[in-house]
Amino acid sequence: MRFIFIFLVALLAFFNYELWFGNNGVDRIKELQEKIQVQQELNEAALARNNAMAAEVHDLREGTQAVEELARFEQGMIKQGEIFVQIMSPNTP
Repeated sequence: MRFIFIFLVALLAFFNYELWFGNNGVDRIKELQEKIQVQQELNEAALARNNAMAAEVHDLREGTQAVEELARFEQGMIKQGEIFVQIMSPNTP
């Protein structure tokens, strides 16, 4: 009877050691959960960026306003009949 008790206590101690200090113990699980959290945040940011790019592609394919806006700001183009006015700030020494 005493041998069974000692064996069970030793077995319990072994499993507790593995749980707290083993290769797949509590510290490793916490570390992996933190990595999962960081990766999920990165995935959400990438998804938001992808959605924004998909919306921009849709606007460029479907509408003319996005193309006009890009032409105005990136190429400096103006419509026929418009007057281009550039206001410059004064140079201060």
